[in-house]
Amino acid sequence: MAVLDFHVEDPNEKPGNVTTQLVHDAFASVDTEVLSNLVDYIFAKLLISKDTYLSIAVVGEKQMEKIHLEWMDLPGATDVMSFPMDELVPGTEDELAQGMLGDIVLCPPVAARQGADAGHSTLDELCLLTTHGILHCLGYDHGTAQEEAEMFGLQRSLLEGFLGRAAPVETRH
Repeated sequence: MAVLDFHVEDPNEKPGNVTTQLVHDAFASVDTEVLSNLVDYIFAKLLISKDTYLSIAVVGEKQMEKIHLEWMDLPGATDVMSFPMDELVPGTEDELAQGMLGDIVLCPPVAARQGADAGHSTLDELCLLTTHGILHCLGYDHGTAQEEAEMFGLQRSLLEGFLGRAAPVETRH
């Protein structure tokens, strides 16, 4: 199993915080066991050592907006942000990638809305976003049409292999 560190923010833990049903349901959809199994699957497929470290934080929209503004200078909450550490790339049969992959930050309320708009569950969206975040930590990007085709093709293939069915439809920003 990958060296995986989860931090799931409790949407009710802040004084005076009133959660909506969407926020409550979105956080309830966070299944750390499924996401851990997904990470293990992706690490195996991309030849990444089980000793590789990945942190996943699950935060509300206010916290995600702060992170988004601080790191990207963009207002508003986003779905996922990735912070690579050791600039790892997928390994080879002869040498597995190993080290500190990085940090991924997920925002379940944004994921819930995107999943609903795309016609799939919040958990499917969180799986898609986790995969997307891992690929960003491995240096993949989607700034050009060629990069997007490569990254989204790999993302789709990984998700279909893990889920055993068609991958959820990607959200494009």
